[in-house]
This record gives sequence, C-alpha cells and structure tokens, in this order.
Amino acid sequence: MRTSILFCALACMPSHISAADMPVPNRDHWAFKSPVRPALPKGDSVSAIDRFVRDRLMREELTPAPQADRVTLIRRLSLDLLGLPPTIEEVNCFLKESDGDPKKAYADLVERLLASPHYGERWGRLWLDAARYADSDGFEKDKARQVWFYREWVINAFNRDLPYDRFLIEQIAGDMLPNATQDQIVATGFLRNSMINEEGGIDPEQFRMEAMFDRIDAIGKGMLGLTIQCAQCHDHKYDPISQVDYYRMFAFLNNCHEASAAVYSPEEQKQRAGIFRKIREMEDDLRHRHPDWLARMQAWEAGMKKAAPAWTIVRPQLDASGGQKHYLLEDGSILAQGYAPTKHTTEFTVKVPKGRITAVKLELLNDPNLPLSGPGRSIKGTFALTEFRVLAGTTEVPIASAIADANPSGSELEAIFDDKSKKRRTIGPVAAAIDRKDDTAWSNDIGPGRSNVPVRAVFTFAKPIEATEGMSLTFKLEQKHGGWNSDDNQNNNPGRFRFSITGAELPEADQRPARLARLFAKEPAQRTDAENEALFAFWRTTVPEWKETNAQIGRLWEDHPAGSSQLVLESRTPMRDTHLLKRGDFLKPAEKVTVGVPGVLHPLKDEKADRLSFAKWLADRQSPTTARSFVNRVWQAYFGIGLVSTSEDLGVQCEPPSHPELLDWLAVEFMEPSDKNVTPWSVKQLHRLIVMSETYKQSSKATPAMLERDRDNRLLARGPRFRVDAEVVRDIALSASGLLDRRIGGRSIYPPLPAFMLLPPISYGPKTWHEDTGPERYRRSMYVFRFRSLPYPILQTFDAPNGDFSCVRRPRSNTPLQALMTLNEPIMVEAARALGMKVLSDGGSSDEAKLIDAFQRCVSRKPTDEEKATLLNLLKKQQARFSKADAKPWELAAADPKYPPKLPQGTTPADAAAWTVIARVLLNLDETITRE
Repeated sequence: MRTSILFCALACMPSHISAADMPVPNRDHWAFKSPVRPALPKGDSVSAIDRFVRDRLMREELTPAPQADRVTLIRRLSLDLLGLPPTIEEVNCFLKESDGDPKKAYADLVERLLASPHYGERWGRLWLDAARYADSDGFEKDKARQVWFYREWVINAFNRDLPYDRFLIEQIAGDMLPNATQDQIVATGFLRNSMINEEGGIDPEQFRMEAMFDRIDAIGKGMLGLTIQCAQCHDHKYDPISQVDYYRMFAFLNNCHEASAAVYSPEEQKQRAGIFRKIREMEDDLRHRHPDWLARMQAWEAGMKKAAPAWTIVRPQLDASGGQKHYLLEDGSILAQGYAPTKHTTEFTVKVPKGRITAVKLELLNDPNLPLSGPGRSIKGTFALTEFRVLAGTTEVPIASAIADANPSGSELEAIFDDKSKKRRTIGPVAAAIDRKDDTAWSNDIGPGRSNVPVRAVFTFAKPIEATEGMSLTFKLEQKHGGWNSDDNQNNNPGRFRFSITGAELPEADQRPARLARLFAKEPAQRTDAENEALFAFWRTTVPEWKETNAQIGRLWEDHPAGSSQLVLESRTPMRDTHLLKRGDFLKPAEKVTVGVPGVLHPLKDEKADRLSFAKWLADRQSPTTARSFVNRVWQAYFGIGLVSTSEDLGVQCEPPSHPELLDWLAVEFMEPSDKNVTPWSVKQLHRLIVMSETYKQSSKATPAMLERDRDNRLLARGPRFRVDAEVVRDIALSASGLLDRRIGGRSIYPPLPAFMLLPPISYGPKTWHEDTGPERYRRSMYVFRFRSLPYPILQTFDAPNGDFSCVRRPRSNTPLQALMTLNEPIMVEAARALGMKVLSDGGSSDEAKLIDAFQRCVSRKPTDEEKATLLNLLKKQQARFSKADAKPWELAAADPKYPPKLPQGTTPADAAAWTVIARVLLNLDETITRE
C-alpha cells in the first residue's frame, strides 16, 4: 500500500521538483549503484555463470536439465552467433570431432563461429534495432536515404570486436576524436538515424527538436537502459531524473549540425588515393620545372585582389510563397530547409542603396545542413538554376552577360531526374541561366569530388541601374529541372545562397573563385599547407602554357568515384543555447540550462563538458547501468528474456533481476576481465562466457511440472526454446535452399514487393522500388531496404521493428499471417523451388536419401522413421498428381509458371514439382524457424 501511495504521489508531482527532492528509496535503487563484483557461490563448476544459476536452483529445489544433443547444440550455436543454420557438412564435421574430444570440439566450434564475418551481421542487426536504423526518413513523405555505411560500420565493429566502450564513444562523438577517420565520422550516424520530416509547411526547427528527443530516447534505452525520455515534459515520475537533468544531457547534443558526409568504400578510397597521388606528382613536376612559380602565383594573386570590384551584400525579405522554409543567416545568406519542391521559383526582394548598380553576384555556399554540404539541395548537393531574373519594381532588368566559377559542359539531366515531360533537359554553363529557355540550366555539377564547393555567378546588366532612395530589386530564382516525384528526393534547388550588388565599371573582372574567398582574405604566411595547395591547384588552371597538364589532371578527376552519402553529426559554432522546454514544447522555452548529467548516476569527470566528454561519461566504468544494460540484452538474445525482463528500463519500475548477483558479475567481468589477457569491454569474450556455460547447453525439453513451476524459465532450469527473429526466418530458407548470397555489407537490396504497396492509398506518395533480379535479391534480410512507413511484409509479420524509435526488446507474436507468409511470400516460394531442385541434383540416388538431405538442410537433424514415412508418402502422392495428363506442375507447385527451373538430368517436371512441394512443407515446419 505504501508503495502504491508513493507512486501516485510521484505521478501527480509538479514539474518544478528537482531530483534532489525525490524520495530516498528511489535514489537507493540497485541499478543506480555502480556494479561491484560479487563473491562466487560455492560449487564445482568452472563457469561462474553456472555457479550463480545452480545456487538459485538449489535454493528453489530444482535440478538443471541435461545437456542438449550435439546436433541441437551446433544448430543453437550457429543460429545464436551467426543467425544462420549450420550446413550438413558443418554438422557432420562437428559430430566427428566430438567423437574424439567433445569439450575441445565445442570450444573450437565457438571460436570458428565468432571468427565468421556473419557474426557481425547477426549481432549488428540487434544493435540496429536499438539504433532505430531504417533506409528512409519516415513521416508523410518517408523519402529514401543513403545510410548503409552506418550499418556496415556496425557489422565491422562487431566483427573486429571493437571494445564496447569505444563502440559507444565513436557513435556519440566519433567526429571529435583526434584525426577522426571516415569510419569514426560514419559512426555518429547512430544519432542521425532519427526520422526527418520534409512535409510542406512544416517548421524544420520543430522536427529538429523531435529528432533531438529521439536521440535522447535512443541513448537512454540503447546505452543506459533507462527511460530517460519520461523526463522530456516533466520530472520523471518514478526514477530520480529531473526535467533539468534531461535538458542538461540534451545540451550535449544540441550544438550540432544535421550534416551528411561523402563516404567511400575501401575500393573507392584506394581509387581516390591513386588519383590524388598522380595529381600531386604532376603538380610537383610543374613546380620543379618552373622554379619561379611562387613569384608568379603571388603576382597573380595581387592582381586578382587589385582588379576585384567592391561588392555590397544585400539582405532580402524572405520568400513567402510557401513550400520551402528559408532562414536569413547572420552573413546575409539564405538557407533553404524543410520541404523541397521538385520545381520551384523563389523571389527575394531587397532594398538597395541609392546609386549606380551594374551587376548582381549570386553566391552558392556550403552549409553542413545540406546534402553533402551543398551548396544545392539535390541528393548530390548540387543545384540547377533554370533562369535568373532581376526586376526593378515590375520591370525586368535585362542581363547582358554572366560568368561563373563552375561551368559544366552541357549534359542530359534524365540520368538524375525524370519529370515525365519527355523534354530534353540539360545542365551546362552559366549562360544557360539567362537564355530564357526552360530546358537548360546552370549547375555546379562538374563531377564527383569537385562539385560540393562554393561557387558564384556574376550577372552584368545590359544597362546600369540608377537606384533612387528606397528603391527595391527582386531576384527570381527559377528551378525547373527537378523530377516528377517530390517524395523521392527529386529536387535541384539551391540550398544556401547570397546576393551582392556592385556599381563597378567592369564587374566581370572579378575572377576570384568563391571556394578560395577565405584564402584571399589571409596573408600567405597565415595559410596552412593544405590552403596553399588549394590555391596552387586553382592558379595552375589559369596558366596558358600548362594547358596540357591541366587537361591531364582534368581527365584524372573524371575517374573520381561517386561515393555515397551518410547522415552524420558535426559540431557547430557559435554554440546553440539550450533551454528547458515547458511540457516539452519547443515553442515554450523556459530557463537556460548548461550541459550536465543526472546526479543519481556517476559524476562527469571531464571538465571540457562537450559531446566527447559526454560519450566518455556514458562508457565510464563507474556508470551504474551501461554495462548492466548491455549484458542484460545479450542474455536476452540467448535466453529469450533478460536477467531483467524490461531491457529498456533498469529503473525503479523494472522487474527485479532473476539473478541479481549474476547480472553484476557479468557487468564487472565485461568491463574488468578476470583474465588479464582479455581485452576489457570485449563483446566476443562476453559471448564466450555465456555459450561455454552448462546453463546455455541445457536441453530445452520441459516436463509439465517444470512448466507449472516456472513457465517463463526465469530460474533457468532448462534451455530456452523460441521462434527465431524475423530476419532469420527468411535467412534460414535462403540458406537451406542454397540461394543465400553471403556477401557482407554494401547497399540495401530490393527483393520482390507487390506493386500496389508502392502506390496510394497504401503509400502516401508513389515510392521507387527497383526490384533486384540478380543474386543480390537473395542477400541476408538485414540488407532489405526498409521504408519506415512501408515495412517489408514478411519482416513486419514476424515482429521486426520499423525503425520509428529505439527498440531493445522485440515482441514475439504467433499469428496465422506468419504461416501464410512462409507459404506464399515470393522469396520463400523461390527458396522452396530451389531446395527442391538442389535435392534432385545433389541429394542422393534414392528418394529416401534425397528426403534425408532436404530434411537436414532445414532442421539440421535426420528425420525419424515416422517422419520419413509420412513425407515419402506425400512425395508419391504429389508425383502421381503432377504426372496426370492435364496437370500443370509449376502452377500446382506454387512455383512461377513463367520461369520453370532448369531440370536436373533424368528428372521430369512432375518430379521437380513434387519435390518443390516437399521443400515447402519442410521450410514451413515449426522446427525450421525455431531456435531449440
């Protein structure tokens, strides 16, 4: 009764009460104290896990189950560590080795599986749940995004056994580590996996805040095992975490750009390194052959500065036509955010000073919040300006000429966007922006590796304007080179831009490229080596006698790989203020807060108090929950339920641990191994500890008395038995059939998907799904492209999360839809057909041998005599059925009649169809998709 009253009081508690005022029992909760290694219970077992478990069983007067048979063990291990069933050859090899030295054979098997690259796929997939990974933005438009480099980083991190503390630090602040590598920058994609809203009319700041709330939630569930998000709107009603605590942690992440980075595969990185090496060699040769190059370059720079006209930045009124949201920044530039129309005309009106105006300069600038830093909003960070117009009042000002930094040669646009107009649309030099043609545009797209830099265009009027007092000019930017589908990133809009005017006599004399503007503002002695290299790289293109070398370097750039993009975090300056938000409403900021951590947890040691120090705080040895929450989730993956059943919540409201001493022992052993030769925070060592225990090896067979006493197996008197995860259901079928493409990493794949799902009303807007027809369609299920608003049917049916929010505990449902999926989903049917063909060609000379082969491929063990008799009887009936004169074997076998398989020599369509039916039966056995 007293507890109930306390909880009711807390639920009604006003939001201004601080954590220090919380009831003392909450602050004394076991999970808020750093774990201490407990003494091992007495016992003969070498495994500490077994000692703790059997001590509890002894007190409960229960006896542990015997060890499972060897076939069950290898299948269990393979599914647990790799997410794939063992092959027949692997089973036979293990059985043979076990005949000699069973313990050594088992230990060797564990090491082989931990060394497999598929281990990273299996355990990486579970982390991706916590990281709310998906391949689309979510919300209404649910646009596709390229973020698979983060998925690959997770897989590789598990495979190379990156220490878990480092694993956490790199995901929170990898970009802030000294000399951060591409991988460490990619790791911050953990924080960028939040949903992004680009609906028309939204306030981007609102949904930036929604993403921030999501990040705190993911850190709370995925890293701390606490329901921190409960303090977003008010003090936590149960745990001693105040709303101020929440926003102090929030402040660590609030000072960041929503950035995206260009990333390259290892092969692409080698290609880039080769290109840059050759360019350096050619530039070094120019310097060697022309010792006076420095003096000439300095004279050129001086001349550029002298000839440059004076420009006045004008700050416009923002376009109010709706759609895109525009922000006026301190430097007078305009940043476009939010909804990105496929075709759009924006108008910006500026008041100009009295006097003569001869030209307008349009600068396109980089910004971390644009794709690949821009300066455009296309998926490549490029733009296309169909037409640039200037109006004085309602009268258009004729433009005589234009010059620009970037002047791509004319190229077709259809390779990027199709607007269904069937017009020949091109991008090209800046002259295209003043030619009054809707099918030509100026663009900065001069090729991969060179396009994402600031550029500028100077538009000279045919006749100078004599501006009067209070006069305004209107700049119209017409972009008609987008595609037809605004839900598929098909825009070509400028992203960040700025207007300037001049009254100079020869405005086109300004030949200084925008990307070197900062260098020209520095004295030569103040420049870094990299800046001097950049200046030389541009200057050499202006030297007439170096034309041939410049052309050769230009050809090298044409081979630069396109790479991919990855959403990342990037620190920003100046710092953004953080306020406590009343009821979590971004429109109701209250008092300003500084960075900090909840007092109920361990103190922050780093005085810098930046995002990196926060990351180190999360992974600190004194953290009460970090190690506990992770070892609990690993235990959950093995036994179906964690030592604490609420994996997302180790707080006051959690169920007490079934084995509290074991939980603490595992957490401390994880961080501080007893064996000094073991790396601290080694995830693979944690797996070894669990799978080498007798507790893990127990048979899952349960007597009625055991089920009545402990239905959920919380006491661990037997091994667990449960259906495998959604991805593993599909992967088992692909593996058993021989279709599985075992390549690791790479882009997301597009297996068959019903066309109606990609169109309204199932999908809000039309979605692109280019179905893969090669072997990639049979890659592991973790690589299936995941639209948040359109989950892949078989994965959703078997309880895979959508990626809308952090998930650290998947439910397991049991519905008739699941059987319909395994029977009729296209890939499952293709797997059954492939398994039938494989058995016919490789299974043996007799039907019995073929049946045993097929059975083992699906469930690893051999069938019993009763099972053989039943299946052979079914086979004979199906052969007779398909042999009838009017039979249509492939239609009856549910295989695609348009693509009948190539039959093994000596077999008939009736034989193949019959074996396809047997394969469908085997792939739909409960045992096939159950981890025993």
